[in-house]
Amino acid sequence: MVEPERQRDAVRTRAELLAVATEVFSESGYSGARVDEIAERTRTTKRMIYYYFGGKEGLYLAVLEEAYRGIREAERGLDVGELGPLEAMRRLAETTYDHHVAHQDFIRLVAIENIHRGEHMRRIESLRDLGQPAMSLVDEVLARGRDEGVFRADVEAFDVHLVISAYCVFQVANQYTFGHLFGRDLAAPENAAHLRGLIGDVVVSWLTRR
Repeated sequence: MVEPERQRDAVRTRAELLAVATEVFSESGYSGARVDEIAERTRTTKRMIYYYFGGKEGLYLAVLEEAYRGIREAERGLDVGELGPLEAMRRLAETTYDHHVAHQDFIRLVAIENIHRGEHMRRIESLRDLGQPAMSLVDEVLARGRDEGVFRADVEAFDVHLVISAYCVFQVANQYTFGHLFGRDLAAPENAAHLRGLIGDVVVSWLTRR
């Protein structure tokens, strides 16, 4: 029974390191993050970080992969098979919005990676494969909508994903600057339902425009 307990400890330690590293990298960026700080904020040591991840870059790559895996799992978890195409597309847009608002570290990590021109994520071979189920789901809903005559025919799954992601990322990435300029608190609970419904309205209206 010693070995299973040791394995459970290893899983817990790795998960804790990923959680804390996500916070540190999203707060300080790749260049500013320190392995020493991550070790100090966990119940482990710097040596264990190198043991599990091989160093700072390996840890950052693992954080990126886990962050992208989270949004893809949320998308894969959507059960829209019983919904009509209009409601299914709205559900997809609003679920994506919910995930982005609830996982703001993910948005900051994406911004950091774009500052580095995607240098690190190119080394994670699984990321493109992770995105395929989401694109397939959008493709499926679009096809059903076209077959029923409710969706326009000149929109691809990539277009839909781009529009939804752009809106959802903006809500988090620019909430302070945009909110200050226009006197709106985008994170205020009283604004949540309106902002969530807005992306559903935009996508459905766009897809049904003739």
